[in-house]
Amino acid sequence: MALRITVIGTGYLGATHAAAMAELGFEVLGLDVVPEKIALLSTGRVPMYEPGLEELLTRHVAGLEGSTGRLRFTTSWEEIAEFGDVHFVCVNTPQKHGEYACDMSYVDAAFSSLAPLLTRPALVVGKSTVPVGSAARLARLVAELAPGEVELAWNPEFLREGFAVEDTLHPDRIVVGVASERAEKLLREVYATPVGEGTPFVVTDYPTAELVKTSANSFLATKISFINAMAEVCEAAGGDVQKLAEAIGYDERIGAKFLRAGIGFGGGCLPKDIRAFMARAGELGVDQALTFLREVDSINMRRRGHMVELAREALGGAFLGKRVAVLGAAFKPDSDDVRDSPALNVAGQIHLQGGQVTVYDPKAMANARRLFPTLGYADSARDAVRGADVVLHLTEWREFRDLDPAELGRETAARIMLDGRNALDPVKWREAGWTYRAMGRPAA
Repeated sequence: MALRITVIGTGYLGATHAAAMAELGFEVLGLDVVPEKIALLSTGRVPMYEPGLEELLTRHVAGLEGSTGRLRFTTSWEEIAEFGDVHFVCVNTPQKHGEYACDMSYVDAAFSSLAPLLTRPALVVGKSTVPVGSAARLARLVAELAPGEVELAWNPEFLREGFAVEDTLHPDRIVVGVASERAEKLLREVYATPVGEGTPFVVTDYPTAELVKTSANSFLATKISFINAMAEVCEAAGGDVQKLAEAIGYDERIGAKFLRAGIGFGGGCLPKDIRAFMARAGELGVDQALTFLREVDSINMRRRGHMVELAREALGGAFLGKRVAVLGAAFKPDSDDVRDSPALNVAGQIHLQGGQVTVYDPKAMANARRLFPTLGYADSARDAVRGADVVLHLTEWREFRDLDPAELGRETAARIMLDGRNALDPVKWREAGWTYRAMGRPAA
């Protein structure tokens, strides 16, 4: 009999995973404790922007015209427990308020709600990013609470926002932390299609599977902060960080990806994951092994302040009474996620220092307004820059790269562009009469 899959937690990770599992041919039931979210998903819509996800949902959500009907959603733990052979836990693990550590309350609540209802053989699979050691603790909890024969596996996610559908259907690797051959066999069955297409399937123990995700994010964060540190040196020495990155990127041991200097990383994963990793290392008595991540975090946060200073300098030393246009609110393009967004952090700092800030983003406006209601917002890039004394490019959307500098310049009070993402063409903007400045690059 074909495996039936449940997905617990239907946020960014869970909604994508549920739709992808249906696409791979499984009967899927998704659960969330927020009824409004379940109602929305049941119509084939999602509460976030992720390219391709709504199309995938509408292809499979039961009750929609022309759908396969393989995907349904519920708020009932009893229904989930009765339905599933493999249960994926995809709930949020935010940073604890006032400290670096990971808040495990959502994960613990999910396991405590599900396990007592599992009366027949099942596999519970954690996908949430958790501190190392969590899986072993949760395995003991499941063994204690579940009446049936229930095992635990850990299967970290490696989704990139903006590419989540692709990354779930065609992952670059699948990592499973298991304690038995049966658990491995079930997960090989779940992922048979991508494995058949050549995706590596890495089998490991619980702690290694947990560490893979935090290690990967820590490495990426380190690479981003490294090139941003080089941008600081380039500015002091008169070098060009873009050419520097190009030259070292040809070294295959280094590689060109994640070497674009700018205002740094944000979002719901990298910042909180590296902080939680540091906190957990401290608990394990190996905090010295990860002290370098403090500097990675520090460099990253410093970039935001540096952009504020570049803007202040461009305006003659003060923000008071000046109009500042900010292009971008999401932490990265192809997303509406504004969690720990460098763009909004910079906009907020300038606003607090007296600048009249107007923000525009192609997809993240509603989320930005909720988080920073006191900023000004515009419906287009042209509206945002109207009358501006300086323009800040802070999220590298294609829409911004495709702007016509001459046309945009007719709207502004001054043609000053500060490129916080090193993504615009300096020659094009300077030829149109703009003073173009980017982080870590020569002024002209």
